[in-house]
Amino acid sequence: MDEPIRAAERFPVKYWHWLNDGRIQCDLCPRDCKLHDGQRGACFVRGRAGDTMVLTTYGRSSGFCIDPVEKKPLNQFYPGSRVLSFGTAGCNLACKFCQNWDISKSRSFDSLQDQASPEAIACYAEAHHCTSVAFTYNDPVIFAEYAMDVADACHARGIRTIAVTAGYIHAEPRRDFFAGMDAANVDLKAFTEEFYVKQTGSHLQPVLDTLRYIKHETDVWLEITTLLIPGLNDSSEEIAAMSHWIVRELGTDVPLHFSAFHPDYKLQDVAPTSLERLIAAREIALNAGLHYVYTGNVHYAEGDTTFCPNCNEAVIRRDWYEIEHYHLTAEGHCKNCHMPVAGRFESFAGQFGRQRIPVKMSTA
Repeated sequence: MDEPIRAAERFPVKYWHWLNDGRIQCDLCPRDCKLHDGQRGACFVRGRAGDTMVLTTYGRSSGFCIDPVEKKPLNQFYPGSRVLSFGTAGCNLACKFCQNWDISKSRSFDSLQDQASPEAIACYAEAHHCTSVAFTYNDPVIFAEYAMDVADACHARGIRTIAVTAGYIHAEPRRDFFAGMDAANVDLKAFTEEFYVKQTGSHLQPVLDTLRYIKHETDVWLEITTLLIPGLNDSSEEIAAMSHWIVRELGTDVPLHFSAFHPDYKLQDVAPTSLERLIAAREIALNAGLHYVYTGNVHYAEGDTTFCPNCNEAVIRRDWYEIEHYHLTAEGHCKNCHMPVAGRFESFAGQFGRQRIPVKMSTA
């Protein structure tokens, strides 16, 4: 039974149309939820109230935290900078392996204790020297209107915006949403339709379309993450096919992060990803021609480090999220061979490091 949509939660949204049978269809993502009055979509946060679609989490968050940008993960987007991160509740995918399931799979908004207007978020980020605001923890696509308003408020104050997303979105809202983003890390959860259907309740092609759109039709800085799950999406053949697709369709300069799985949510019986498998995946992707391939959720300094693709100099050496060595010019050129490294860079004046600072926005 759907939780009733209270009046205070009814923020009118775009991206829907009437059906001949009296229902309305949500046009935000490929789920195309068809709703009677009072029903919520699969994401749980968009629903029908009377004769319109509403977003029930506008201005409400599951929490705010100041993080290093590398935690998003974005390794080539103003390295070392601090980011104000937040999410809401719900998700439009149904990943059995979700590692933020307490937020993304929530059917209750009891955890949405923190409230903040777009302007308040931008002001807080500016006051606490955050160079970016990241929409993360759950997929910002489902709270697109809130994220886009926050992005407008941030840009008015010179604050950048980051979307951490699975990229499961239709063409029109995709165009509007990414027009407000400066960077994105897109979860490419696997490279087979079978995995997407069985493990996420969604489809692969819309995600590939989003990746192509971001890379070729926007100025958004793009990085990709794949969580490697033993026995489900970690075969050498699948990793090679995915890597070659990225090289062919997106280019050699899109950073790819292979992240380690740990048992969670509905995949408690699957073993954690070994460091050896992550290292092997990284080698496959590098051999396919990708210039920047990283490992995550494990301690492996080489997999944390950015190398110059021309001379192989370690231009940003990291240990976890700590930058130990920075060897790029303000323009992002290798100081050894003077070749440009792909990314967004500025003069490096220190780093936020491994800190994680939870903050309470409503009382800040």
